[in-house]
Amino acid sequence: MSEAKKPVKTIRIQYYRSVIGHPKKHKIIVRSLGLTKLNQIVERPDHPAIRGMVAKVPHLVRILEDEPKA
Repeated sequence: MSEAKKPVKTIRIQYYRSVIGHPKKHKIIVRSLGLTKLNQIVERPDHPAIRGMVAKVPHLVRILEDEPKA
């Protein structure tokens, strides 16, 4: 009974604005996404939990759209 593994869909998140001067809760969310440096880009699984975290701090992070491969 082996199940075929589906490729996990991912999203790319960029940390583009500093958390200085924002609530501590926002700092915790950014850190829990794995972001530590400005302009850092991380890939995370596209799950509702991750989307919800990004939705809480849209003024600090952005989701990068996939660029077509040449």
